[in-house]
Amino acid sequence: MTTRITKILLVWMVALFALLVVFNNLTDYNSNYQFVSHVLSMDTTFPGNQGMWRAITTPAFHHAAYALIILSEAVVAVLCLRGGLLLFQARGDAAQFNRAKGGAVLGLAAGVVLWFTGFITIGGEWFLMWQSHIWNGQDSAFRFVVILGVVLIFVNQEDR
Repeated sequence: MTTRITKILLVWMVALFALLVVFNNLTDYNSNYQFVSHVLSMDTTFPGNQGMWRAITTPAFHHAAYALIILSEAVVAVLCLRGGLLLFQARGDAAQFNRAKGGAVLGLAAGVVLWFTGFITIGGEWFLMWQSHIWNGQDSAFRFVVILGVVLIFVNQEDR
């Protein structure tokens, strides 16, 4: 039972993290909007790099991309909240608990997709965020992906 409760709590802690990220992005919109804007504009990458044709400098697109990020973070939060609730409701029986893992797995996987694909892959490699000393979120995104990945592996371990 201790392992099941731990899995539930970790899924809910991921939900809390995602909720706080959404809260911060909404209540201090401009701070992280600036991050998205600079990454997409590629205005702090190495001077003269050959990838500048990828830059997107349209503010409307920056706002749309930022809104998509916030929406994705909210989806992660909701899926993990619901997934944790389903696990909590099934905590008394190992077989039911194993069957109830789908929602939590979906939420955790959505978080990995968001921070790995969105920040490390698209932001880091396509928009060359790794070249910026100021607007580089790859280290943070990597931490999130590792934490989510570890929780995902732990939750997926079969309960008996």
